[in-house]
Amino acid sequence: MSNSADSPEGPVRRPIWRPVRLLTAGVFALAGLIFVTSFNTAKGTNLRTDDSLLKLSDLIQERSDRNAALEESTGVVRENVDTLASRDSGSTKAEDAELRRLENAAGTKKVSGKALTVTLDDAPPDATANPGYPEPQPNDLVIHQQDLQAVVNALWKGGASGIRVMDQRLISTSAVRCVGNTLILQGRVYSPPYKITAVGDQGKLQKALADSPAIQNYQLYVQAYGLGWKVDEHGGTTLPGYTGTVDLHYAKPVK
Repeated sequence: MSNSADSPEGPVRRPIWRPVRLLTAGVFALAGLIFVTSFNTAKGTNLRTDDSLLKLSDLIQERSDRNAALEESTGVVRENVDTLASRDSGSTKAEDAELRRLENAAGTKKVSGKALTVTLDDAPPDATANPGYPEPQPNDLVIHQQDLQAVVNALWKGGASGIRVMDQRLISTSAVRCVGNTLILQGRVYSPPYKITAVGDQGKLQKALADSPAIQNYQLYVQAYGLGWKVDEHGGTTLPGYTGTVDLHYAKPVK
């Protein structure tokens, strides 16, 4: 066995990995992994920019405009098909009458008569609570999907023969949906104010709006925070027929 005299340089101490050193090494290793992952994800782009969100909104608007153009061209083609079909259909008068009745019920034909328009809008940007009401939360100041649906349902219940939301006619498969503070209806995007027009007996339509519990609840927010609510009557209005696709994708007709 050697001693210090035999080893002039003294004993060699082995490195001891203390817990602090291990933790420090682990932190540096994790930081390196994060940097590498971020680099591979970014691929030379700026991860903190909002450009991707802007591009997505531009894409949504572009698709909405494209859908509008397609609906217009589809409507022209449908009118030509209907004209040719009525010319050489060989159907009886009773069958023609039944076809017209079904087309009116389906919303593919225009409907005219007295009407009213309900306009819903977000509260002003600087809206505050009126006396006696609590201060509003952000969700209290915007139009929600259920608000639009409440108006549409009330107008149907009031006997509307046709309803148009913004510039589109509703049919049985129409879905009134909101994403954020925008309305998505049949492939197109809209922002408030939202206009809903119904053709029918104005007295019955007004009563249906007044009797709706959901609309009564909405009126509380109108009084409290200034959400937009306006009802206009029209002496004569024509709603165009629906011109989009009528194929069922998620439902089957009952036999």
